[in-house]
Amino acid sequence: QVQLVESGGGLVQPGESLRLSCAASGSIFTINYMGWYRQAPGKQRELVATVAKGGGTNYADSVKGRFTISRDNAKNTVYLQMNSLKPEDTAVYYCNAYLWPLGTDYRSDYWGQGTQVTVSS
Repeated sequence: QVQLVESGGGLVQPGESLRLSCAASGSIFTINYMGWYRQAPGKQRELVATVAKGGGTNYADSVKGRFTISRDNAKNTVYLQMNSLKPEDTAVYYCNAYLWPLGTDYRSDYWGQGTQVTVSS
């Protein structure tokens, strides 16, 4: 069974920082992409950032220059360093992995349960 577990969310004031972590566990052959998405109340889930196995990254325009995604392939873990947080960053943040489980001949998306990030004064 493949699982993604997030940690690091919480309540912070504007301008402060948080670091999110997500670890994938289970019988996994390879993880092609890992990333973070977020969903605010009343809005659709949107891309925040992704990182490929080879290190290539992709960011939403709204977080460029403030957020940094990184990946530890040996630990099957992805991180999101969030600096200069704004109230509009408030959302549930979901970890995502596009991976190939052992014992299968196809790749598929897996999602974590989500972690709440609230930015408020």
